[in-house]
Amino acid sequence: MNYQITIRFGGRQQRYHTFKVSADDAVEALRQAADNVPKEIATDVDLVELRVAISPDERSYLDEASRGA
Repeated sequence: MNYQITIRFGGRQQRYHTFKVSADDAVEALRQAADNVPKEIATDVDLVELRVAISPDERSYLDEASRGA
């Protein structure tokens, strides 16, 4: 399964680093995410979000928008 990882860092001037990983489950995805956090931001991270990464072709709201629904 594909997961999107979003990392918030930077203290008062919050910034975001986003990337995708492929894993069998969320626990493995989080382990991969930890291994992929850039060293230069590692000490400034205050939030990590994991979401299932859906292919743009599979998003139902795109079908509704294209039909004018």
